[in-house]
Order: sequence, then C-alpha cells, then structure tokens
Amino acid sequence: MAKKNSTLPAIIVMFALFFMIAFVTNFAGSMGVIVTKQFGASKALSQLGTLANFIAYACMGIPAGIILKRKGYKFTALAAVIVGLVGVAVQWIAGPAESFLVYVIGAFIAGFSMCMLNIVVNPMLNTLGGGGNKGNRLIQLGGSCNSVGGTIAPILLGYLVGGSLDNATVKDAAPAMIIAMAIFALAAVIIALTKIPEPHMETPEEKAARKAGNVAKDPHGPLSFRHFVLGAIAIFFYVGIEVGIPNTANVYFSASWLGPALTGTMIGAYWFCMMLGRLAGGAIGGKVSAKAMLTATSALAIVFLVCFIIIESAGVKVNLFGKELPLALVFITLCGLCTSVMWGAIFNLAAEGLGKYTAPASGIFMTLVCGGGIIPFLQALLADKIGSVHSYWFLIACLLYLVFYAVIGSKNVNKDIKVD
Repeated sequence: MAKKNSTLPAIIVMFALFFMIAFVTNFAGSMGVIVTKQFGASKALSQLGTLANFIAYACMGIPAGIILKRKGYKFTALAAVIVGLVGVAVQWIAGPAESFLVYVIGAFIAGFSMCMLNIVVNPMLNTLGGGGNKGNRLIQLGGSCNSVGGTIAPILLGYLVGGSLDNATVKDAAPAMIIAMAIFALAAVIIALTKIPEPHMETPEEKAARKAGNVAKDPHGPLSFRHFVLGAIAIFFYVGIEVGIPNTANVYFSASWLGPALTGTMIGAYWFCMMLGRLAGGAIGGKVSAKAMLTATSALAIVFLVCFIIIESAGVKVNLFGKELPLALVFITLCGLCTSVMWGAIFNLAAEGLGKYTAPASGIFMTLVCGGGIIPFLQALLADKIGSVHSYWFLIACLLYLVFYAVIGSKNVNKDIKVD
C-alpha cells in the first residue's frame, strides 16, 4: 500500500501530461478547418499545421530519448511544457499577424513539446504499472485523460468558429490558445514541485564513464529486436490513422451543409468515444492481452470505415437528438472506440522485453509518431484527387498492417539478447 501511495503523485502528473498532449495536438488538427477559409488552403495544405506538429517528432524523437536517459523524467517533462508554452504562444501571435507561416512555425515548436511529453509519459506509466498487462492497463487509463483533452479541443474550436466558415479566422481561436498556455504554465509549477521516480536515468558511474569515453559499445540496441522494429512501424501507421480519421472528416463535413460547430461537436464525440474505450481498456487491461485488444479493434475499425465509405457515398442521413446528421459521420465517431486502445497495446507489445533498451527505444518510437502528420497529409493529397470519402481506403490499408502486427509481428523472437 505504501509503495502504491508513493507512486500516486507521479501517476497523476503523467495523466495530466497525457491530457495536454491531446489538447494541443488536436487543436492543431482542428485549425485546418479555419485555414481552408482564411488562407484558401487546399485539403492537403489544411493539414500543414498537423504535419508540422508531427514532423517535430521525427526531429526530436531520438534527441529526446537521450535527454531522458541523461537528465531524467522530471527535467524532460519540465523542459517539454516550457517549449509547449512557447509553441502555443507563437500560434497565438499568428492571429494578429494574420500569417499562415507563423501558425505553422508555432505548430512545429509545439510538436517538439508533444514529442518530449510522449517520451516521458509512456515508459513511465508502463514502469509504474509493472510492465506486462498491468503496464498496458495504466497506459490505457492515462490514455483516457488524453481523450478528454482530445474531446475538448475540436468542440471548443467549433464553438468559437460558429455555424459558418464564411468569416472564420485564426483570431477566433485565441481563447483556446490562451487556455492552452495557462495549462502549460500550471503544469510547469506542478512538475517542479512533484517528486518523480527516475528508473531509467543513467547512474553516476555510467555518466562518468561516458564523459571519460570509457563506454563499451553495446553490439545490441532496440533495433536488434524484430518485434520493436515492426512495432515502431505500427505506431507510424496507428497515429496517422488516429489523426487522419477525424481530421479529414472535420474538413469535409465543416465545408458542407453541416457547418463547423456541429461537425466539431461530432468530431469531439470521436475523441469522447476514445475516452470511453480507454476507460474500458483500463478496466479489462489486466485480464485481456494487448495482442487481443489490437487484433479486435483494428479489425472492427476496418468494418466501420468500410461502412462510412458505402453509406456516405449513398448520402444517407439520420435524426439524432433532434438534429439531422449524415449517418456516415456516426461511423467516424464509433472509430474512436477502436483507436482508443491501440496506442497502449502497440507500445506495450513493442516495449515488452527490452529492459535497459527501453529509454532509447522510446526515442525511436516517438520519432515514428511523425506518421500522425504524414499519413493525414498523404490522405489529404489523395482527397484532393479522388475525394475525401474514398481517401479512407488508404487508412484501411494502414489498419491491415496493424492486424498483421498484432497476430504475427509482435512476437519477441530475440529473447537471446541480454537486457538487464
């Protein structure tokens, strides 16, 4: 009981950081709705903020892993929230400046923060949970906080823009940016005052040996493990799927008769479904394997997206809560139940059995999170050519890889490598 109580403050801080990751990331995605009107951006260019946000992962993933190893979780988390505060501030300046370029630069800076925060929270929660199914359970519960932030961002932005895109500008999003900056400032204070365990930080002996140049080169590393390499690729596809599903639908439906306010609410419902799914995943995570979770949810997501394509092509509508909505948008929302547990399941499967290679593996893992920007951008390019609805076939192909990873690719075939 004493051990559980001693880790509780660290767990709460990690959950709070999970919230911030989704709020800021989904804010960048929702801004795509505004830039299509104010700057006349194409569907592909509307995803440039998201692309910049996630390309930062490719630049910062490995360096952040090194920072984590040398400076520890607390230093990395504190540095991340300060960088995040700067990134959102730059995006806020883009409003008065009426500059698309400034907005994209701000999204890029914020992406550095999101990468560093992800590198902190995932291995920390996996470690605090004890690894295995219990580690996956804690990641899923933390992910539910992530979904709360993801739910609020598009709803808030849709409310700020209103029922029409006719006069939408970046200035309309200023209140949301101020809220984000306040959250970052508060988080910095809380992290500075909280004691956080440092299970993967280099020891004084390792630090002295590194500075003296006496570190023996390890013939192995995270990339020596097949299940980790395939898992990193799975994360690349997964984050792209998670972001691409709501982002493309948001731009598509906001420009239709539905309008940005109602569309933003439905997209927020997608992230709300992710929260429900993660709460359920946290409840059953100690009993159901990550492999089973990933297999079932990937297959179900494929079914939902196929239904979306067929039903939206037919133009079917449904009356929900007194509002007429496209029935296909309901299937987009339901996809949130599927994507909810994928992150924790993939991370758990890929990190299992890595031991001392966990910290550098996290850096590589986060580098591949850039798929969250690249996949939606490629989908948007495809949408400009063949239409937004049929661009979802691309995401279905990505989901098929996740099924492969869950069934075959996640098996650790390198157990002969010493990891302690």
